[in-house]
Amino acid sequence: MLSYIKGHLTSIDGIEIFPIISFLIFFSFFLGLLIYVIKADRNKIDEIKNIPLDEEN
Repeated sequence: MLSYIKGHLTSIDGIEIFPIISFLIFFSFFLGLLIYVIKADRNKIDEIKNIPLDEEN
């Protein structure tokens, strides 16, 4: 089964660019997420963290 898929993929011109694009999207997303988490306002994070504990009904 794998050789069948591999045979078809090797016959497509320019297919080698797709793994590179996928990696760049994956890396960019997690790098952006890391930057967001590092730069996040600690007071806002504490406020959001305590929302489930606030029982003001």
